[in-house]
Amino acid sequence: MVYTKITNKYIQPLLSGDAHQNNGAEIQFYGRVRGLEHGQVIQALEYEFYEGMAEKELQKLAELTCKNFAINEFYCIHRVGIVPVGEASLLIAIWSKHRSAGLDAMGWFISQLKKDVPIWKNAVLEDGKKIPSYCDHC
Repeated sequence: MVYTKITNKYIQPLLSGDAHQNNGAEIQFYGRVRGLEHGQVIQALEYEFYEGMAEKELQKLAELTCKNFAINEFYCIHRVGIVPVGEASLLIAIWSKHRSAGLDAMGWFISQLKKDVPIWKNAVLEDGKKIPSYCDHC
Protein backbone atom coordinates (compact mmCIF):
# COMPACT_ATOMS: atom_id res chain seq x y z
CA MET A 1 0.00 0.00 0.00
CA VAL A 2 1.22 3.48 -0.88
CA TYR A 3 -0.42 6.56 0.62
CA THR A 4 0.65 10.13 -0.10
CA LYS A 5 -1.01 13.43 0.67
CA ILE A 6 -0.29 17.14 0.51
CA THR A 7 -2.15 19.13 3.14
CA ASN A 8 -2.28 22.55 4.73
CA LYS A 9 -3.31 21.04 8.07
CA TYR A 10 -1.22 20.17 11.14
CA ILE A 11 0.44 16.75 10.80
CA GLN A 12 -0.69 14.47 13.59
CA PRO A 13 1.86 11.98 14.94
CA LEU A 14 1.46 8.54 13.44
CA LEU A 15 0.76 5.91 16.06
CA SER A 16 2.59 2.63 15.69
CA GLY A 17 0.52 -0.51 15.89
CA ASP A 18 0.72 -4.27 15.76
CA ALA A 19 -0.91 -4.67 12.34
CA HIS A 20 2.42 -5.01 10.52
CA GLN A 21 3.26 -8.56 11.54
CA ASN A 22 5.20 -9.35 8.37
CA ASN A 23 7.41 -6.30 8.66
CA GLY A 24 10.52 -6.32 10.78
CA ALA A 25 11.10 -2.59 10.33
CA GLU A 26 8.92 0.44 10.85
CA ILE A 27 10.75 3.67 10.18
CA GLN A 28 9.20 7.08 10.78
CA PHE A 29 10.68 10.42 9.83
CA TYR A 30 9.38 13.83 10.84
CA GLY A 31 10.85 16.85 9.08
CA ARG A 32 10.41 19.75 11.52
CA VAL A 33 10.87 23.47 11.05
CA ARG A 34 14.04 24.71 12.77
CA GLY A 35 14.26 28.08 14.49
CA LEU A 36 17.22 29.09 12.30
CA GLU A 37 17.40 29.06 8.53
CA HIS A 38 20.80 29.91 7.00
CA GLY A 39 21.85 31.58 10.25
CA GLN A 40 18.74 33.76 10.57
CA VAL A 41 16.07 33.42 13.25
CA ILE A 42 12.73 32.55 11.67
CA GLN A 43 9.18 32.16 12.89
CA ALA A 44 8.03 29.70 10.21
CA LEU A 45 8.57 28.24 6.78
CA GLU A 46 6.06 28.83 4.04
CA TYR A 47 5.69 25.97 1.58
CA GLU A 48 4.23 26.53 -1.87
CA PHE A 49 3.52 23.82 -4.42
CA TYR A 50 2.46 23.26 -7.99
CA GLU A 51 -1.08 22.06 -7.34
CA GLY A 52 -2.01 18.92 -9.24
CA MET A 53 1.52 18.17 -10.38
CA ALA A 54 3.06 17.95 -6.88
CA GLU A 55 0.50 15.35 -5.77
CA LYS A 56 1.13 13.21 -8.86
CA GLU A 57 4.91 13.44 -8.54
CA LEU A 58 4.82 12.61 -4.83
CA GLN A 59 2.69 9.51 -5.47
CA LYS A 60 4.87 8.45 -8.40
CA LEU A 61 8.02 8.83 -6.31
CA ALA A 62 6.54 6.84 -3.42
CA GLU A 63 5.56 4.01 -5.77
CA LEU A 64 9.04 4.00 -7.32
CA THR A 65 10.58 3.86 -3.84
CA CYS A 66 8.53 0.77 -2.98
CA LYS A 67 9.49 -0.88 -6.25
CA ASN A 68 13.21 -0.14 -5.89
CA PHE A 69 13.65 -0.96 -2.19
CA ALA A 70 11.34 -3.88 -1.29
CA ILE A 71 9.03 -1.72 0.80
CA ASN A 72 5.72 -3.28 1.86
CA GLU A 73 3.92 -0.10 2.90
CA PHE A 74 4.67 3.57 2.43
CA TYR A 75 2.99 6.61 4.00
CA CYS A 76 3.87 10.25 3.33
CA ILE A 77 2.23 13.55 4.21
CA HIS A 78 3.79 16.84 3.16
CA ARG A 79 2.43 20.04 4.64
CA VAL A 80 2.13 23.27 2.66
CA GLY A 81 1.30 26.82 3.68
CA ILE A 82 2.73 28.37 6.84
CA VAL A 83 4.42 25.85 9.16
CA PRO A 84 5.58 27.37 12.48
CA VAL A 85 8.90 26.55 14.11
CA GLY A 86 8.79 23.18 15.86
CA GLU A 87 5.94 21.72 13.81
CA ALA A 88 6.36 18.99 11.21
CA SER A 89 6.27 19.81 7.53
CA LEU A 90 6.89 16.21 6.46
CA LEU A 91 5.97 12.79 7.82
CA ILE A 92 7.18 9.62 6.17
CA ALA A 93 6.58 6.10 7.46
CA ILE A 94 8.03 3.01 5.80
CA TRP A 95 7.35 -0.63 6.63
CA SER A 96 9.68 -3.29 5.26
CA LYS A 97 10.71 -6.83 6.03
CA HIS A 98 14.25 -5.73 6.92
CA ARG A 99 15.63 -2.47 8.33
CA SER A 100 18.30 -2.02 5.65
CA ALA A 101 15.70 -1.73 2.87
CA GLY A 102 13.65 0.73 4.93
CA LEU A 103 16.59 2.90 5.93
CA ASP A 104 18.00 3.00 2.40
CA ALA A 105 14.56 3.81 1.00
CA MET A 106 14.01 6.64 3.47
CA GLY A 107 17.24 8.42 2.58
CA TRP A 108 16.73 7.98 -1.14
CA PHE A 109 13.10 9.11 -1.05
CA ILE A 110 13.86 12.31 0.87
CA SER A 111 16.70 13.23 -1.51
CA GLN A 112 14.54 12.60 -4.58
CA LEU A 113 11.55 14.44 -3.10
CA LYS A 114 13.64 17.60 -2.80
CA LYS A 115 14.76 17.25 -6.44
CA ASP A 116 11.63 16.01 -8.20
CA VAL A 117 8.49 17.18 -6.40
CA PRO A 118 7.50 20.80 -7.11
CA ILE A 119 7.32 22.08 -3.54
CA TRP A 120 9.27 25.20 -2.55
CA LYS A 121 9.88 26.87 0.77
CA ASN A 122 10.44 30.41 1.95
CA ALA A 123 11.68 31.34 5.39
CA VAL A 124 9.42 33.74 7.30
CA LEU A 125 11.58 36.03 9.43
CA GLU A 126 10.53 37.41 12.82
CA ASP A 127 9.42 40.69 11.17
CA GLY A 128 7.22 38.78 8.70
CA LYS A 129 9.55 39.30 5.74
CA LYS A 130 9.93 36.22 3.50
CA ILE A 131 13.16 35.07 1.93
CA PRO A 132 13.69 32.09 -0.39
CA SER A 133 15.26 29.11 1.32
CA TYR A 134 17.28 27.26 -1.30
CA CYS A 135 19.11 24.30 0.12
CA ASP A 136 19.44 20.73 -1.19
CA HIS A 137 20.12 19.22 2.21
CA CYS A 138 17.91 21.29 4.55
